[in-house]
Amino acid sequence: MPGDQAKADSHVSATTRASDRGSTGQWKRWLPLAALVTVMAIGFSQGWHQYLTLSSLIQERQYLLDLVDGNFVLALTGFAAVYMTAVALSFPGASLLTITGGFLFGWIAGGLTTVVAATVGASAVFLVARSSIGDFLTRKAGPFLSRLADGFRTNGFHYLLFLRLTPIFPFWLVNIAPAVFHMPLRTYMLATFVGILPGTFAFSFIGSGLESVIAAQEAANPGCAAAGNCAVDVGALVTPELLAAFFALGIASLIPVVLRRVRGR
Repeated sequence: MPGDQAKADSHVSATTRASDRGSTGQWKRWLPLAALVTVMAIGFSQGWHQYLTLSSLIQERQYLLDLVDGNFVLALTGFAAVYMTAVALSFPGASLLTITGGFLFGWIAGGLTTVVAATVGASAVFLVARSSIGDFLTRKAGPFLSRLADGFRTNGFHYLLFLRLTPIFPFWLVNIAPAVFHMPLRTYMLATFVGILPGTFAFSFIGSGLESVIAAQEAANPGCAAAGNCAVDVGALVTPELLAAFFALGIASLIPVVLRRVRGR
């Protein structure tokens, strides 16, 4: 009958519109991740990350120092933008950038700017991951991951604080892992900000003393700074004792979680 046919057509039309809306929602959900991966691929293919080396810093140090002397605020803002971009694109060399901040701006200004820039960059990656792969991985999660997610939601701040404090986990991995567990953005940003403070200021302090190390090498081997081949081993400045201190701080961050479980039992 005409009435029944009209109802059927209306139902089909409504179903089609709902399907279209669902497809559009899926497309919008994956668009930020696709854009991030595209820019990341372009950056690696063009070798942008290759500028984040100690030799480049030594070669360009006078030019960079002149920029800072000419306009401190603008140079600091530019450094923050570069750091945020490097973190968002998961470029290697975050430790060197942190050292660079201490070298150019002093360990206090450089360290604080680095903490803010790293937190913002990491939060951008977190939001992209949560909007796309977070829901997908949650739906595909098995029983073990589901139990881990429950624990992460309950004690997410302390878990993420541990991951940020201990230098054994890749920074890019820690940026996206909490997205699987739907951690609130505020908790993520706070744990990231607090967790990277010790390491950031430690590396910034190393950077603030880098000029004297370069000067000593230049005196022993004139012209090495311009050539970028001064024998400066930043890795030697990162002592096992320093790494052990970071790991101890990470363990200490889990104490509230352990105490809560003991009391619960």
